Amino acid sequence: MSGSGTTADDDPPLQTAVWRLRSRACWTDAAALLEHDARTGPAAALQRTALLTERCLYTGQGWTDAEDALRTAEAIARSDDERGSAASERGHLAYASTLLAVRDRADEASVALSRSAALLAPASPARPLLDFRRGLIAQNIADSPQSARAAFLRAHAGAANLGDALLLSSTWRHLAALALREGEAAEARHGFAESLRIREELGFLVGTAPALISLAETEEEPEAARLRAEAGRLFRLLGGVPTWLAPHLGPPAPRPAAEAG
Repeated sequence: MSGSGTTADDDPPLQTAVWRLRSRACWTDAAALLEHDARTGPAAALQRTALLTERCLYTGQGWTDAEDALRTAEAIARSDDERGSAASERGHLAYASTLLAVRDRADEASVALSRSAALLAPASPARPLLDFRRGLIAQNIADSPQSARAAFLRAHAGAANLGDALLLSSTWRHLAALALREGEAAEARHGFAESLRIREELGFLVGTAPALISLAETEEEPEAARLRAEAGRLFRLLGGVPTWLAPHLGPPAPRPAAEAG
């Protein structure tokens, strides 16, 4: 399992270790494994930034560490593709800060993702992730479901072409959320079920509870209650992560929940 969500039997041991830690919400430990290579290697620096940004998105903590990692990735990027990927990471970190009401960085997010789009080659493997992130901004910040759907569909096709299973699980989930918003319950149920299936197959524990809660929104009782109970079990197992899921499972959290990832 690589850091980008592709599965392969010949993944290097380092990537396997990083994935196992990431999937169990141990982002700091996973990032530590990459720290040496990230000082001079653009790919490792970008991966380390993505891990620490994901920690921010799921916990609301660690912003300084993520910013430091991002600056390193930007500083050592050499090619247009590396610079474009670094800009995508900046946009995603700014999006996370805006979504969780830490600081409004919506303009920064949009500018950074536009810069990424200008730098990345049309066939770059980083394009599907960029499209997904642009969809997140359209869905959760700009409140533009049509633009979000178009971006998610591009990301969905790209993820399928690359074999990026983890990204595919996210595009399924967010397309399903848009379908549910439009009253298309059957389509939403299918998308949420596919997202959950992929995350369970990958062993992506930290992303499984949100997928369970999403699917529960489209199911009748007692199945909905069973899904919520399983989500609560995983949520407690991982120490209350993701934090924005808490309002669906217990006392309200300090900040409102959002469909973050």
